[in-house]
Parts: sequence; structure tokens; C-alpha cells
Amino acid sequence: MTATSPFVILRRPCDEAVAWAILKLEQSRFQTMRTFDLRAARLAHLDCPCPHHGTAQCNCQMVVLLVYQENNPPTCLVIHGSEETSWFYLINTPQQPSGQLLEKNIQEVLSLEMHAGI
Repeated sequence: MTATSPFVILRRPCDEAVAWAILKLEQSRFQTMRTFDLRAARLAHLDCPCPHHGTAQCNCQMVVLLVYQENNPPTCLVIHGSEETSWFYLINTPQQPSGQLLEKNIQEVLSLEMHAGI
């Protein structure tokens, strides 16, 4: 899977989607670590127009989580949100490889929970 293919799309604001994902992953014995938060990073840049929507103030949010399971190297989960929608991406590139089993397990936990009616 590449960084350009969302595997889950939630009709929820990003902050809610991130909290939900962390809860579901940790309930399934994954460990998570937040490594980036766009809103926190933008605090030093108050006059920053949104590159996606052209608005004067960017209302997008992006959070990067490292997701660990047992002794496997982590997988990078990116959650990007705008308005009331959040997109989930797993990063698997030559520069940042991800194990297929870990990707599959993460997708199963988040996809099954989503279809169960969050």
C-alpha cells in the first residue's frame, strides 16, 4: 500500500477519528505513539493559508501515529482530516517500509470497527 490510498474514510472530525483509532488499536494490543500534529506545528505560523482549500486560516488537521505490535518494527499511520471527514493512510515506501502482516492487522482492526458502526 502506498501513502496515496486511504484504507478508511470516516465522516468524523480528525480529532475524534484520532482518538477513536488510538482507542481501538490499543484495545487490540497495539501500541501507538503520536509523532506529529499539524495544528501544534502551525502554532508558530498564524497567518498560514490552507494549501488544499485556499482559505485564510487552514482548518485541516493531520496526525501521524507510529503503530507497534509485539516485536515488529512500527508502521506509520497518517490521519488527515478536513471539516467532518478523516482519511486514514498507511505509509509503506522504500524509505519507510512497513510489514505486510502489521498493515493487515491494523486495517482489520480499524475497518472492522468502522463497519460495526462507530
